[in-house]
Amino acid sequence: MQMQEMIRRHAQPGRLEAILLRPERRSEVVTVAQADVGPRGLEGDHGASEKRAVTLIQAEHLAVIGALLGTGPVAAEDLRRNLVVSGINLAALRGRRLRIGSAELELTGICAPCSRMEEVFGPGGYSAVRGHGGMCARVVVPGTLSTGDSVVPQDAGGH
Repeated sequence: MQMQEMIRRHAQPGRLEAILLRPERRSEVVTVAQADVGPRGLEGDHGASEKRAVTLIQAEHLAVIGALLGTGPVAAEDLRRNLVVSGINLAALRGRRLRIGSAELELTGICAPCSRMEEVFGPGGYSAVRGHGGMCARVVVPGTLSTGDSVVPQDAGGH
């Protein structure tokens, strides 16, 4: 089997576990069951750049970050990512497109932690999140997504 073929394969689609909006910089995160995705990101979320229009994190990494901090799993709201997904490796999809609901996103790169992680989690918070902070995405096709939607990688042609 060719390496490229193995890279394209995934055991299962993922699942959208939560949708989080940040109405303003540093404001409380709001959890919603459904959101519209426009060209610049989720409606009701504060501004983002094209390559960072939507941020995603794997639910499985919440326990890893907590273990690195010496606590239980951390709350997704503390990381301030827009979408919490489970069951699929986001890092393996860098540069690829995902269909979630009727929206299509392209993963553009890692979502690196900021110094705020030290404020939220205390000393070592920044280092605990490194490598586990999720991915950034640009919007390819605007649409609507809902908690429980499948997270489905698209083939190389985006279909």
